[in-house]
Amino acid sequence: MNYSKIPILLLLPFLLRPFGVWAQDSSPNFVFIITDDISAEDLSIYGNQSIDTPNLERLAMMGLVFDNAYLTTSSCSPSRISMITGRYPHNTGAPEIHVELPPSQNTFVKELKKNGYHTVLSGKNHMAPPAQLGFMEHSDSKPAGSENWLTHLKNRPKDQPFFFWLASHDAHRDWQINGKARIYLPNQVEVQPYLYDGPLTRKDLTGYYHEISRLDHYVGLVLDELETQGIIDNTYIIFLTDNGRPFPRSKTYLYKNGIQTPLLIAGPQVKQGRTNALVSAIDVSATILELAGLSVPETIQGISFSEVFQNHGAVVREVAFAERNWHRYSMHERMVRMGEWIYIRNNWPNKRNLSGESDPSAFPAAKELWSKLEEGQLTPAQSLITLLPQPAEELYHIKKDPHNLNNVVYAPENRELLNQMRILLISWTNQTGDNIPDDPTPHKATLEGRLLEWERREMPGDATNASQINQSGPIRIK
Repeated sequence: MNYSKIPILLLLPFLLRPFGVWAQDSSPNFVFIITDDISAEDLSIYGNQSIDTPNLERLAMMGLVFDNAYLTTSSCSPSRISMITGRYPHNTGAPEIHVELPPSQNTFVKELKKNGYHTVLSGKNHMAPPAQLGFMEHSDSKPAGSENWLTHLKNRPKDQPFFFWLASHDAHRDWQINGKARIYLPNQVEVQPYLYDGPLTRKDLTGYYHEISRLDHYVGLVLDELETQGIIDNTYIIFLTDNGRPFPRSKTYLYKNGIQTPLLIAGPQVKQGRTNALVSAIDVSATILELAGLSVPETIQGISFSEVFQNHGAVVREVAFAERNWHRYSMHERMVRMGEWIYIRNNWPNKRNLSGESDPSAFPAAKELWSKLEEGQLTPAQSLITLLPQPAEELYHIKKDPHNLNNVVYAPENRELLNQMRILLISWTNQTGDNIPDDPTPHKATLEGRLLEWERREMPGDATNASQINQSGPIRIK
């Protein structure tokens, strides 16, 4: 184009335009909604029609639903830290719950901030001081953690692109009921086959259902505000969770209901629909940076899956990994997800397979489960986490066995598959510097009415200096 022939009066508004406005028009915004303790299978878009989530259904109609998105751990702070760094938990220096991210670790939010983004954390943090993570503003609220989301959206600088990390406390215990969502009755809940179907468990689930619906209420307010401001078409909305539901055999566990995350993405260049593409939570960081037009630091072990936005059949990764480390109980398990299979390796099978949510002295559903064990009233599926020792290896077909109840590790027809998944796990372990601690952090849990004494000790990755390793391990199967 020959700009010399364009009248200067037409060019003048563009020549005088502030730099920040250029950035806003050319760079997409990001609204990253991360929930607390919600299993994918508990949302209507993944099959549970008992919980009202109309706004998540609305978001799903706007964008893309991922049916095979997996976390790197099913434990609050390590999971969030893994996402924000794009690194496996044992590579972050904070693989156990309540360990702060070391200042030496980078985050994708820092990269966005350096390149002109207005960055906000609103709601639950549980990672490190907000400024260290790259956030310019921070606020929290109770009980939902979502009460300040609209304020940040309304008061944001209008001459900058933005990244909002909107983190709810819903649906984390203890349940706090208010008028922001439906109140459920015990006869309106679905009880998973590995939970005891009794009055305590059903009542417990009603609080969980309420907090999921309350989260949905705030998602709706965010969508409405983005539409009101006229920026929804230039905003990527990403919805996911940090770990599975806070009930026995879900949160902290590597079974599908504990480690699969709901993942919805809407925004520019996202074609509406569903995808079976396998993605990992460590891939979110690389994806966001690529969408923002920024380079991906070498510290990020994940890969971008933006190709899937238009081509829902694209394959960006063929294998995903996850880990289970100390979370009140001392555990060391590793998971490989490949094809339609989940393989789990338990390196300490002689330890009780428990978590804070399955502790016999913890919450109503767990108390009822253990009391019925003593009375001899549990089914084989309900008894699985009570067994000692636990299986050293487990293999599940996620479509034939969605609750991961039928361990087929010893089936002769699975021998070749099992060996392949074992080799993948060994490769990932060696390349990423994972290890089994010699002096691990012991239980911090209540057993038989007494609190066990404990102190933080060696964590996975400490002995191998894994926090300095950037290799990703296998992503595609050669």
